[in-house]
Amino acid sequence: MDAFRIVRPGNVMVDQVRRRVQQHTLGHRGRSGDPLYGIRRLLLTGDERLTERGRQRITAGLAAGDRDDEVYYARVIKEQLRTVYRAGDQDAARDALADFYDVAAAADIPEADRLARTIRRWEDAVLAYHGSDGLSNARTEAINGLLKKIKRVGHGFRNLANYRLRLLLHCGGVAWQHQPAARLRGRAPQIAA
Repeated sequence: MDAFRIVRPGNVMVDQVRRRVQQHTLGHRGRSGDPLYGIRRLLLTGDERLTERGRQRITAGLAAGDRDDEVYYARVIKEQLRTVYRAGDQDAARDALADFYDVAAAADIPEADRLARTIRRWEDAVLAYHGSDGLSNARTEAINGLLKKIKRVGHGFRNLANYRLRLLLHCGGVAWQHQPAARLRGRAPQIAA
């Protein structure tokens, strides 16, 4: 199973914890001046992609809006889950996964417990990623998405032959040699000043 399928539930968990904490502390959904709402995108960004300014904004936002450190620990759990895919081999990934389970259990956050149960159900598929040298089905999913888009743009095809031709045209990498359009006028138009 590729990393996207596992990291996405981790991001969803962080966002759910942020929303719950914000609703509990402020009594309303996020607004532009709220500290946790202002850092919602930064919380989902991986540690390696954060700038120093981003780290400072996260620290300030969590200090202002996260009294019980639930959002902080949710982000730590998400980053621990991401380390599973950065592991070099299957044994290191298994150790990282065990660390993830320990951190999730110690945090005592309901959303983190739910995420840990989900990952435990998919543990074999997660570890299989390292056994297959990082292969994924991303290309297949990209082609399937393109096929669905072509069908949607065509408002459904009733003629299977036309649908097949349209798919081959878009997915086959055809490079047409276009003829330049013929000029309609004999001269360039005069621009009046």
